[in-house]
Amino acid sequence: MSIRPLLALVLAFCLTVVTACSGGAQAVDSSNITYDDIRNTGKANDCPVISDSARGSISLTPGGSYELKGICMHPTRVFVKGEPANKRQEAQFVEGKILTRFTSSLDEVYGNLTVKSDGINFSEQGGIDFQPITVLVPGGEEYPFTFSSKSLEATADGAAITTSTDFEGTYRTPSYRTSNFIDPKGRALTTGVDYPQGLIGLAGDYEELDSENIKRYIDGVGQMTLSITKVDPETGEFAGVFSATQPSDSDMGGREIVDVKISGDLYGRLEEG
Repeated sequence: MSIRPLLALVLAFCLTVVTACSGGAQAVDSSNITYDDIRNTGKANDCPVISDSARGSISLTPGGSYELKGICMHPTRVFVKGEPANKRQEAQFVEGKILTRFTSSLDEVYGNLTVKSDGINFSEQGGIDFQPITVLVPGGEEYPFTFSSKSLEATADGAAITTSTDFEGTYRTPSYRTSNFIDPKGRALTTGVDYPQGLIGLAGDYEELDSENIKRYIDGVGQMTLSITKVDPETGEFAGVFSATQPSDSDMGGREIVDVKISGDLYGRLEEG
């Protein structure tokens, strides 16, 4: 009877070693994960990961047809450019807290990859390539913006995907608001009223309120860098980090635009077209 606790301890130790060697929870086949396993956990917002030992490279043939697919970008840090303390100081970026829960990542983004004599060009074509996000900065101010990779045109040096490949380029940021959005005063771009009832006496022409009364759909342009740090040549997968700088939302022209910096995790895979 006294030997049983010892046998149980040895068995538990062996199972622990086997689990650790096999990768633990990361070794679970993702195809076996159900909706109930990830519901309300935030895991659906995470990007896939590849092994830290994936340090290979993928050679590309000039003139060949390639695609980048399944690109995932998960924002983990957001900084907002604030007002300087005085005129002699420059505006500084202040880190904020992402208020948007579990729906901040871009996913299944895809596009064409072209190999030229002077480098590699990536042209984004589609996917879940925009997400509305709100960030809270110290002091209580909230800044909405549309994190996006729409129409991303990025280039990188070399003729291979390696652990030192950096894609850099510009992309389009759509308006956070749509044309049918009605503000608290009942104003909108394509519906609602021209100006609040309290301003009828001013005929709606008060210059200081033009930015609120006259709604505009304003797109922006962002700058993005995709830095690859892991490459698995056997599966074509790659991972790394991204960083982007883009404008915040203008609330259809009603608020001042500020610069926003976003950084986070990157994942994707290369396939022949």
